[in-house]
Amino acid sequence: MLPGRAPGLHLAEAGIAQAEAVAGRIAELHESRTSKKDGKGIAAVYASPMERTQETAKPIAKALGLRTRTREGLVECDFGDWTGQELRKLNKLPEWKTVQRHPAGFRFPRGESFSEMQTRMVDTINALVTEHAGESIVAVSHADTIKAAVAQALGTPLDLFQRIVIGQCSVSAILYGTSGPTVLAVNHTGDLVSLVPS
Repeated sequence: MLPGRAPGLHLAEAGIAQAEAVAGRIAELHESRTSKKDGKGIAAVYASPMERTQETAKPIAKALGLRTRTREGLVECDFGDWTGQELRKLNKLPEWKTVQRHPAGFRFPRGESFSEMQTRMVDTINALVTEHAGESIVAVSHADTIKAAVAQALGTPLDLFQRIVIGQCSVSAILYGTSGPTVLAVNHTGDLVSLVPS
């Protein structure tokens, strides 16, 4: 199923376990950073308004002693009429090839285009970077929106963003500096303490 912005979708038991596991990894990073001389750990946790991202962010915020802040711009792509449809049916449509091979040229019926989604996501990240200059934050979002943000940070055309894989509760880390973004990790499921620019 293509869940999109369908309401009432919650994490399953496995998803809750994944969220708790990533919370532990992020907490280790936070503790490692706060134990150093400058003492700068994770400053804030943001999440898309969807139930499943709020539920993912909850154990992260708890482990860091923070509250989850909701940011509308982190929300899933608006799949319009495709929301809630079975993927096996959607991938038989002629439009599915466009979604995979030329996403920059596709708009979901009565929904958002991939270009609009990427612009929204990047604008949201830029606003968060400005609000938290010099700080590290966590932003919990969705696979397509994260892929779009990673593609922009890498300078990869939107038409190639489907080549990026983002798994559930994986971490993609981007350092935003005055000379532009540096991608530290994509779809990372291991130790976060070692993620530093080379």
